[in-house]
Amino acid sequence: MGEQVLNDLFWLKDRAEEMPVLFVGHGSPMNAIEDNEFSQYWKNLGRQLPKPEAILVVSAHWLTKGTLVTANSTLETIHDFRGFPKVLFDVEYNVKGNPILANEITLLSEHQDIHEDLTWGLDHGAWSILCHLFPEANIPVLQLSIDYYKGPEYHLEIGKQLKALRKKGVLIIGSGNIVHNLSALDWHNMNKDNYAFDWAIESNELVKQAILDRSFTDLLDYKNKGVSMQYAVPTPDHYYPLLYILGLTNSSDNIHIFNDKYVGGSLSMTSYLFG
Repeated sequence: MGEQVLNDLFWLKDRAEEMPVLFVGHGSPMNAIEDNEFSQYWKNLGRQLPKPEAILVVSAHWLTKGTLVTANSTLETIHDFRGFPKVLFDVEYNVKGNPILANEITLLSEHQDIHEDLTWGLDHGAWSILCHLFPEANIPVLQLSIDYYKGPEYHLEIGKQLKALRKKGVLIIGSGNIVHNLSALDWHNMNKDNYAFDWAIESNELVKQAILDRSFTDLLDYKNKGVSMQYAVPTPDHYYPLLYILGLTNSSDNIHIFNDKYVGGSLSMTSYLFG
C-alpha cells in the first residue's frame, strides 16, 4: 500500500509551490480506530504530502446558518455520534488552531461573508481522517462550516474565493461522501468487499466522469441528474464538501482518485486529490 501511494503520487513533491487539495470520503467514524484499507491509505498519503503550515477542513458534520471558521487557539475533539464503542469516544485529537489565519479567511471572500467562531472544535468528519494523515497532531487546524441554507453554487464559489490559501501552505480538505444514503445501507453485507447497489455505482461514476472531464458545473444541478443521484444524495450535507474542493482546483492540477470503493451498498469512499 505504501509503495502504491509513493508510485501514484511521485509528482507531489515536484509541485510544492502550491498545496494540493483533497476530498476524502470519511465513511464510518470507526475508520478512526480501525486498521483497514481506507485508514492505511490515509496514513501513507500523509507521509507523501508536503507538510502544511496549517490545515482547513470543510466537514459534512458542521452545518450552520451562515459560513463560520473556527478562530479558537485550541480545538477540542467533538464526539458527535452515538451508539459506538467507548474506545471511539476515548479518541482525542486536540490540536492548536490559528486565530490569525481564521481572520485572514474572513477577509478573503469578496462576495460571501465568513465569520469567526469560538464555539466549535473538531468533529469526527475532521479528526477521523486527520488522526491517520497527521497522527502527531502538530499542525494547526481550522474548520469551515457549511451554510446549509445556501445552494450548490454558493459552496463552489466559496472554494474559489479561498484559492489563495493554497500558495500559503494551507492544506484544504473536504470531508464527506459522494454516495451517502445511510437509510439504504445493507447491514447484512457490510463486510462484503466493494459491494454496491446499481444506483450507487451509476451515481459515483457520473460524478467521477464529470471530475475527470473537469465539467465541475455539471455537478451543481445534481438533483436533476436522474433517480440514481436522488438515491445517492438524499441530503446534500456529505456532497457539499466536494464542491468546495472543486472550486479550489486549477486547470493544471493533476487528478488522483483513491479509496475508490463501496461499503454496505449505499456508501462510496471514493476520494480525490488535486495538485
